[in-house]
Amino acid sequence: MIQRIQTLYLLAIVALGIALIWLPVIQLVTPENAAELQIWELSALGGVPLQGLWGLLVTTALIPLLALIDIFLYKKRLLQARLNIFLALLCLGYYGVLAIYIWQAKLALGVDWHILPWASFPLVCFVLTLMATRRILKDEALVRAADRIR
Repeated sequence: MIQRIQTLYLLAIVALGIALIWLPVIQLVTPENAAELQIWELSALGGVPLQGLWGLLVTTALIPLLALIDIFLYKKRLLQARLNIFLALLCLGYYGVLAIYIWQAKLALGVDWHILPWASFPLVCFVLTLMATRRILKDEALVRAADRIR
């Protein structure tokens, strides 16, 4: 299991996903013409005076959880590849959920937003997921070829 390169890719996704839960991804700042300067940092755990940030937390928590489950499906390669495709879509869906929260913050608080470097983690997870899926399908082709030889 651990000797397969796709397992290392999936472990990197787990590590990045767990880090993404606590790291802020967006910084919200009141405009320059406001009476008082306020800065909020949006992470999966909140940090912004908005209600209903559960969507970002669920999306962020599902990324490392599904990658961890995916690691232990090494004997079921086709199921593992399908789960990887869902994981890749979830990584891209993270940005959709994040855009909704930025839009809500702009409307409710009237703030400007600045993206932080940690916001790139889901994109890195997306690329790692595609790389892992490619290796899983390559393993499946190798096993099928070996079965034909027997």
